[in-house]
Amino acid sequence: RSDTHRSELGWRRVPYIWLGTLVQFGGLAVMPFALLVLSGGGNSASAPAWIGQASAALAFLFVGAGIHITQTVGLALATDLAPQESQPKVVGLMYVMLLLGMIVSAFVFAAVLEDFSPGRLIQVIQGCAITTMILNVIALWKQETRDRNRRFKNPDQPTFKQSWELFCKGDHAIRRLTAVGLGTMAFTMEDVLLEPYGGEILKLSVSSTTFLTATLAIGGLIGFGLASRVLSRGADPFRMASMGAFLGLPAFMAVILAAPLASASLFSFGVFLIGFGGGLFGHGTLTATMNLAPPEQRGLALGAWGAVQATGAGIAMALGGVIRDLVNYFAMNSYFGPALIDPSTGYIAVYALEILLLIATIVAMAPLIKQRVLPQPLQTSSGGMGRSS
Repeated sequence: RSDTHRSELGWRRVPYIWLGTLVQFGGLAVMPFALLVLSGGGNSASAPAWIGQASAALAFLFVGAGIHITQTVGLALATDLAPQESQPKVVGLMYVMLLLGMIVSAFVFAAVLEDFSPGRLIQVIQGCAITTMILNVIALWKQETRDRNRRFKNPDQPTFKQSWELFCKGDHAIRRLTAVGLGTMAFTMEDVLLEPYGGEILKLSVSSTTFLTATLAIGGLIGFGLASRVLSRGADPFRMASMGAFLGLPAFMAVILAAPLASASLFSFGVFLIGFGGGLFGHGTLTATMNLAPPEQRGLALGAWGAVQATGAGIAMALGGVIRDLVNYFAMNSYFGPALIDPSTGYIAVYALEILLLIATIVAMAPLIKQRVLPQPLQTSSGGMGRSS
């Protein structure tokens, strides 16, 4: 909707970023009380259980919706403002700031919640609501140029169906989204399984398994930095994304082999490579989406990218745990034979599935990669050197 929004103030993107900020603020403001009701603390012990479940679900729904509204329209605004040759640097900067924000906030939460109490929980989460509101206002300040004539430029606003049909007619639009979905699932399905795999199978300490998250983030940061540097020089973003998917293959093989070899170092290397490959893939697909988005449909294109990525990540994380549990149940009950009676069987099944998803991603992305034009040899038409018959 931000692509064709008509505002009396002359803005297209700002109203929707502000709307996403308000939705996120509302979810964070309600969340601590919803969690307290869900836990049955205080006077809420006598309330029906569904009240806590419904209120907590709504709070998380509002936070997630607000985040994705703000992210999608913010990316569209960044695409509007940045020239095409600078877009890879913009993507790299945004990804790096996202990871740094996650790391810093994790340390802040650990410090302020050290002496936990329900009252402190309310203060911290509501403090987050105020902080996001202030930061988004600062980020919005004087970013989009006001055009008072914009309200007259789009007298007929197309419906979402019409806009989507027009978008799907674009060059390889569905294939691009398919590749994004498959690749996101491939790099996300292990997200909730790496630490349990390290602790249960490789017998790593709690501090060592916690370090895995940092290893994954460091790999992602290096991947984003390299992709930003290479893509800003004119490299093909789909080739970069495919390279990330290729690197995911040995990464998951290393994670799988770490169990029979009992090698913590091989496991850590595999985790780092997963983050690195995921960084290349994420940067490449987002840069390609920004480059190929039509000027009048940037919001829709980036919204489709964000929706596919979020849906793929959510489905993958849910399936990862379910598949691990189901395969382990059958393996430990001798359905697969005595050789596979091992708690690592379920984990390895998930990692093997991710390898298959990466192969599917590479196949889906192959037609999108620009073919390099090789220089043709000079031919002479008559006598002397290079004479042809």
